[in-house]
Amino acid sequence: MGIDLIVPMKRPAEGKSRLRGAVVPERHAELVLALAYDTLSAATSADGIRRVLVVAADPASVADLTELGVEIVTEPPGGGLNSALRYGAALLRRDTPSGLVGALQADLPALRTEDLTAALAEAAGRRAFVADRQGTGTTLLLAGAGPLEPRFGEGSARAHTASGATPLTIAAESLRADVDTADDLAHVRTLGVGKRSSTLLGTPCVVM
Repeated sequence: MGIDLIVPMKRPAEGKSRLRGAVVPERHAELVLALAYDTLSAATSADGIRRVLVVAADPASVADLTELGVEIVTEPPGGGLNSALRYGAALLRRDTPSGLVGALQADLPALRTEDLTAALAEAAGRRAFVADRQGTGTTLLLAGAGPLEPRFGEGSARAHTASGATPLTIAAESLRADVDTADDLAHVRTLGVGKRSSTLLGTPCVVM
């Protein structure tokens, strides 16, 4: 059985506040959407991924993502990131009660399908997560057979470990390279980003 992923999305104009200034202000929303588009382009192509559900604060602002075959639903008001993920997990489990679900961050523009596939293989159906390259955040959380129990936010890697999730050990550099700051953006540009981000940033695209 494949894994169903939940991907949370703020309004692009409001997301990634620490990235403001990386591009001219009027293109900030375009950059946030490009990061998500390239993340999902890779994720939807990975072996083992069955469905991708985007839980969006404003579905109309991320409608371009439907080109990739993802589903988009409206985030419940006032709940925050972890609430949005629990909502998405409930929707997916309602359709497939015994299905495996996971949460993927939308800011991994250098993501390679083989890195995501390798993470799923190492998890082998367990509740597990991938920490970011700094080792403090979380880029991917897999529920296993039980609840997702997301604990995203500051120090989420430690929080997920404390909750019983297994930290995965594969290198998976592209899966650990989330983009929160200008330094993060510079880092993913050295890895090679997807086509949307490449076009916007003028960076050679090496992600296929």
